[in-house]
Amino acid sequence: MAATKGRGRGKASRKASQAASEKRRVGSAKAGGKAGVKARGNESRKPSQAGGKKPGRAAGPGLELDPKRIADLLDRLQKAYPNAKCALHHSNAWELLVATILSAQCTDARVNMVTPGLFQKFPTPQAFAAASLPAIEEEIRSTGFYHNKAKSISGAAKKLIADFSGRVPETMAELLTLPGVARKTANVVLGVAFGKAEGVVVDTHVLRLSHRLGLTRAEDPKRVEEDLMRIIPRDRWIAFSHEMIHHGRQICIARKPRCVDCPLETLCHAPDKTWSSV
Repeated sequence: MAATKGRGRGKASRKASQAASEKRRVGSAKAGGKAGVKARGNESRKPSQAGGKKPGRAAGPGLELDPKRIADLLDRLQKAYPNAKCALHHSNAWELLVATILSAQCTDARVNMVTPGLFQKFPTPQAFAAASLPAIEEEIRSTGFYHNKAKSISGAAKKLIADFSGRVPETMAELLTLPGVARKTANVVLGVAFGKAEGVVVDTHVLRLSHRLGLTRAEDPKRVEEDLMRIIPRDRWIAFSHEMIHHGRQICIARKPRCVDCPLETLCHAPDKTWSSV
């Protein structure tokens, strides 16, 4: 009787041990499954994080710098905008300098509304130099950032009188010494007022179109200008900027480019095209 009871207790002990072992095995499998799911989930996220691209942002086109393509692009621009000129109204180099300073973060149309009254009140660099900052600010308020723009214009006027006998200098190096003047403004003045091609004007339109047309991948305007100067013939630098600006305003609009009307459409492979003939 005692032996029978011992065998019963032994069988019960084996069953309990097997049940505990099975419980541990199932628990481990579940834990491993969760870890695997977590690991796979992390893997699925890593590529997008490593890619450095924001969701939904289209990749830019590759560079397309074949000389024949560039020549064709320039020819089409010239035919589409044969009389492209600077849109800022002015009667001399000083007025153009002031208008270009005012055009920062402002439309040319707005600047052209402001400058007639501004130049009537302050017709010369001497008049601007003698004026108070609040007086200048009041005239240019609607162009935005008027505090900084007034300081730049006043400072440029005083610098002209002190160092250049009141005349706008005709070299890049000298223009860059004037308050409020960077390469874009200097290129506008040199090209439009003096017919000197010292560089390429890179405004928001030229920057945007240069990316869409695969002419540069650079983001910094100075580097974009350097890229354009390498691929555009020097005798086209001045006209090229005006043509690109006109094209950006009329056809290659930022939010919704009118690709169906674009004379450059067959040369353009931008990812945000709204229509393609190919």
